[in-house]
Amino acid sequence: MNFWRKEWNWKLMLRQPEFITREMVEEVKPEVRANKRLDEALNVEFEAYDEGLSAQVMHIGPFEEEGATIARLHQFIQENGYEPHGLHHEIYLTDARKVPPEKLRTIIRQQIRKA
Repeated sequence: MNFWRKEWNWKLMLRQPEFITREMVEEVKPEVRANKRLDEALNVEFEAYDEGLSAQVMHIGPFEEEGATIARLHQFIQENGYEPHGLHHEIYLTDARKVPPEKLRTIIRQQIRKA
């Protein structure tokens, strides 16, 4: 199974402790690139993310089956007088390299606004 499909438009985000600053991230990027041989380290960006009002659902199972869960989430949003706003994001609670697909747990979170 290919978890990192090239046709997907995605961004990996890692929460950082409050004391980490943009300057600290920029300072270590060349070192990480050199020591870990990761050219991608130079693409790391430091950014704040505030999703605002959101609805979320837990998806249990393979990533390929998330479509039905997202459809149920969107139905819930609309039934409660809201509409999706922006892209949804996913929070992976299990490691896809270590857990069988049927036991993967993913929180799917969608920004919303009043319809």
